[in-house]
Amino acid sequence: MPSQVGRIRYTGDKEQLDEEVPFQSVDEILARQRGGDLYGYLLERFARHSGISGVQPKIMVRDETAFAATDSAPQRLSRSYRGATHIVKLWDPNEYPQLAANEYFCLTAARKCGLAVPPFRLAEDGAALVIDRFDLRVDGTCRGFEDFCVLNARRSDEKYRGSYETHVMKRFTQFANSSYANEDREKLFTLLALNCAIRNGDAHLKNFGIVYDEVLGEARLAPVYDLVTTSVYLPHDGLALTLNGSTRWPTAQELRRLGETRGGLTAAKGRQVLERVAVGIAETAEEVAAYGRAHGEFTEIGQRMVREWESGVSTSLRG
Repeated sequence: MPSQVGRIRYTGDKEQLDEEVPFQSVDEILARQRGGDLYGYLLERFARHSGISGVQPKIMVRDETAFAATDSAPQRLSRSYRGATHIVKLWDPNEYPQLAANEYFCLTAARKCGLAVPPFRLAEDGAALVIDRFDLRVDGTCRGFEDFCVLNARRSDEKYRGSYETHVMKRFTQFANSSYANEDREKLFTLLALNCAIRNGDAHLKNFGIVYDEVLGEARLAPVYDLVTTSVYLPHDGLALTLNGSTRWPTAQELRRLGETRGGLTAAKGRQVLERVAVGIAETAEEVAAYGRAHGEFTEIGQRMVREWESGVSTSLRG
């Protein structure tokens, strides 16, 4: 596909590699009301430019006022850039109600935990979540990106095969190549703890990744993406990969052991990380409740999310 996350591009032999993605105002998507067929409109216009896999419908669009998602102050992309700048995530209300808002608040929790998260916004009617691409540089070129299926030499259909100890933590240590490697390992452990606490049973190998500028250059942990409380839709959900040989939600003691044995953390640092995650979740839970009071259609899902989070914090962070 001409448009996908990372530097790799491929097309048919009769197509152009640098095919231009049409302009689409992100502000228009965010303000659009569900009365219109947002998904149908975006699918018809942008499906051929979108190369992102997953169960959730995802469309890649190009916003003419786009900024590069950087760790420093945002910088406007070159006007000559012709590719996609944003990922628009939608949901089927009959299968996964309020999924966009669900992910919005999970990403909010990640940000409050000190993790790198690309800029993201929720549509006014909750119909879509819009996320800036984290692999774009200001000049419009892309950073390299590899998910952990690739790093483990696994096919996409094997994304649920493996363990967090070996196929995530150990594998990241093998590929991490920067002066921030220890910091990134702590962030990866933080992300794993967060996934357990918010009850995200879809934290598989493709939902973790690394980014790099040069093949032999620094490799950093990719920003957070695809973060959802799945247990509100699948009450008996468990871990996507194994931890200590099991897919049941871990205890705080098991997570602390993972941080010490695979994350290189001291016992004190491991406890500090888990407490930071607990505080971030608690702060976000207040925002979930406030949003639910203002948006009645989200109230039930929001209340269930908070209950799942409270259970997760009690078991996996403080138990």
